[in-house]
Amino acid sequence: MTTPPSARKHAGPSTAGPVLPEPSFGERARTLLYLERVGSLSTHSLKQPGFPFGSVMPYGLDDRGRPIFLISTMAMHTQNLRADPRASLLVTQADSGGDVLGASRVTLLGDVLPIAAPELAEARKLYLARYENSKYWVDFEDFSFYRMNVVDVYYVGGFGVMGWVNAGDYSSAEPDPLADSAPEIVQHMNADHKDALVHLARAFGGIEAQEVEMTSVDRLGFHVRAKTQEGMRGARIAFLREVRDSGETRKVLVEMVQRARRA
Repeated sequence: MTTPPSARKHAGPSTAGPVLPEPSFGERARTLLYLERVGSLSTHSLKQPGFPFGSVMPYGLDDRGRPIFLISTMAMHTQNLRADPRASLLVTQADSGGDVLGASRVTLLGDVLPIAAPELAEARKLYLARYENSKYWVDFEDFSFYRMNVVDVYYVGGFGVMGWVNAGDYSSAEPDPLADSAPEIVQHMNADHKDALVHLARAFGGIEAQEVEMTSVDRLGFHVRAKTQEGMRGARIAFLREVRDSGETRKVLVEMVQRARRA
């Protein structure tokens, strides 16, 4: 999928002109879960029935994007889950630049249950790959692996960009292939190719700008923030073709800049 699930989206801003290809909300949610490491787990309180109980929660991920937790029987959230497995996990974008409400975030809803014995070895491997220090307590008798079986997902990509993603679309999506290299690409373009970004915004975004900053990049294109005579303006620019790594990204950007300068 390359476009958000519009049937389940609300509060999105109206747009003029063609709709440019973007990763689906499912892909964006998977990418955010992949990049981050810690979320807020909300369980049903045993002590105060009817109230949610929030806990800071490190997590691993399996190949379907299901969060894996290593939790102690002494923890209040574990006691809550044993009584009622229904829970939610909120994960937010860490590098928001101070714009908390403009940052991406995703809420997973599902049942958090102990992982069955035949699957424990794989869960242990996946979790330790993210949290090497957990090797010091992973084998304590009071610690066990739990997994959230996701039943629904709510994604927010910033102001006016939000919508539900069904569990099937979420589990079948994959993290964006540029997830790990995106920060370096953005930093490089903004530091070393400011003039090129101005040309790209003009030729491919129809924006006459004095300054342009790349704010994000994915396999299908990138977002910019442009300083124009009318003020600041945001826009998305599609790549000429899909990319799979930083090398392909560089090639397509060079080609686009060359076309923009000729134009």
